[in-house]
Amino acid sequence: MTYRVLIVEDEYIVATEIEDLVSDMGHEPVGIAGDQRSALALASQCDIALVDLNLRDGPTGQTIGRILAQTHGVTVVFITANPSQLGDGVPGTVGVLPKPATERDLRETVEFAVAKRIAADAQPPRRLRLFDWDGGGQTFA
Repeated sequence: MTYRVLIVEDEYIVATEIEDLVSDMGHEPVGIAGDQRSALALASQCDIALVDLNLRDGPTGQTIGRILAQTHGVTVVFITANPSQLGDGVPGTVGVLPKPATERDLRETVEFAVAKRIAADAQPPRRLRLFDWDGGGQTFA
């Protein structure tokens, strides 16, 4: 099955590499967003979002991820060089993949996001730090 993937990344070369990988995997990249306004404008068109934290308009990635997940039902994975900025995580999102990430890391992360989207059992990629949310509180898996 093909999923629609939003790439929220302000570094154009990084974003286009991710876009190419998503396309090679058989999914549909719906766009590249470098700031909150453009990311939220594409929110209704995506199933999965790969979100950097620090964008053209500042450290808005965490807010973007939360809105995409909680308001639009998007499966969100953060990809950032600054995973500590997420603290204990963002409710409703899957987790964070630290940069730099290899092509294999990215492929495995997209595959895992798809599995989470369809509620299939899947082994998380080695480098992906999961946020495990259960009702009353949060714990890391």
